[in-house]
Amino acid sequence: MFLQLLAETNWGLGFAIGFAAFGAGLVTFGAGMGISRIASASVESIARQPEASGDIRGAMILTAALIEGVALFATVVCFLIQNGVIGKITG
Repeated sequence: MFLQLLAETNWGLGFAIGFAAFGAGLVTFGAGMGISRIASASVESIARQPEASGDIRGAMILTAALIEGVALFATVVCFLIQNGVIGKITG
């Protein structure tokens, strides 16, 4: 909504492109932080209980894959917004 409002004004097109790029960076940063916290917690859990390492590793990989999927989707949405705004400028 806010990006669409900015895109309707002449001065807001640059802001819309910048906000979409900022959103993509924010998504990437958040996914990296989430996956690093999962990895550190799983390594600590394996160190405390080595016999459960297979289950912990499997849960870690599944959770990291789900986070990566959501992050990829959000990044694609940010780039689609950015390309839509650029398409408005050129076309």
